Amino acid sequence: MDNPFDLSSDIAWCPGCGNFAILKALKSTLSELNYEPHEVVLVSGIGQAAKIPHYLRVNVFNGLHGRSIPVAFAVKSANPRLVVIAESGDGCMYGEGGNHFVHAIRRNPDITVIVHNNQVYGLTKGQASPTSEEGFVSKVQTLGSLSAPFNPLSIAIAQDASFVARGFAGDIEKLKEILKQAITWPGFALVDVLQPCVTFNRVNTYTWYRERAYYLDVQYDPEDRVKAFEKSLEWGEKIPLGIFYRHRKPTYQEKFYALVSYPHLLYRERAVEEVLDRELQYFQ
Repeated sequence: MDNPFDLSSDIAWCPGCGNFAILKALKSTLSELNYEPHEVVLVSGIGQAAKIPHYLRVNVFNGLHGRSIPVAFAVKSANPRLVVIAESGDGCMYGEGGNHFVHAIRRNPDITVIVHNNQVYGLTKGQASPTSEEGFVSKVQTLGSLSAPFNPLSIAIAQDASFVARGFAGDIEKLKEILKQAITWPGFALVDVLQPCVTFNRVNTYTWYRERAYYLDVQYDPEDRVKAFEKSLEWGEKIPLGIFYRHRKPTYQEKFYALVSYPHLLYRERAVEEVLDRELQYFQ
């Protein structure tokens, strides 16, 4: 059976790029969840990872560098029935988009955020990104990066994000399982995907990850925030994968009166009056 999300297109990635695996996993995930293409909106920023919407038959918004999350937030608020996914690379999401990343966690919109984390800027020719290891050598950082790497999982768990997970582009089946849970989770869901860049990052390769990565076992409790934070700090000789933390709490859409009462924001005069009356109660 053909995948309804398939879109014939020339793909502008290097052979062996981890983005191919993420694209395949996302296509299969959306199909297996029985969504229709018109029910899905994919929002991206700028970069190699941000090209994924061009290769999927879905609604697309390809925006500015680092700005995919606020657009996804707006789309979900305007039409809560849509499945809204923001995706882009580690530079786009954690660098230029770091402010949006942190504050979206606070607000808990019902969106999924997929980050292709290859620890390098792949589109702009290989300089160190926020997640690059200290000492990472590039054409720009010729003596090695002087900055400590940004830890997105630790930040998300510390901020009490609703759902925090890590996948690996070298394991499509397990990545699909994680994506299914993230996309169907009610609230802000982060999936950080370790995605080797075969051109500009010769350190964090498929082999490097496979020698270190392991999945959290069935005894692990993702409701334990302290344990989740401890696991998020584990990096180097061992790198955990899977669902680190999940915590059900009201989404932004569930808490905002106007969105609950009039989910599509198709206000008529009476609806506007009702909303204004409700809001004015706070000032009386």
